[in-house]
Amino acid sequence: MKIMLMLVGAVLLLVGVVWALQGLNYIGGSFMSGQPRWLTIGIATAIVGVILMAVGNRRRSPRL
Repeated sequence: MKIMLMLVGAVLLLVGVVWALQGLNYIGGSFMSGQPRWLTIGIATAIVGVILMAVGNRRRSPRL
């Protein structure tokens, strides 16, 4: 479960950063480019990713 939370969190963080950069018009060529809505969605997605990674990092692995 810990690895899954970290993996999903990292993917959400990466996707959120890309969406935020598209919203800021740093990455062009998409319908999302230059749209402030995608900046907000990207920041929110990145924050969720960071939270999932933090939760995954704090979980203890089961001892065998």
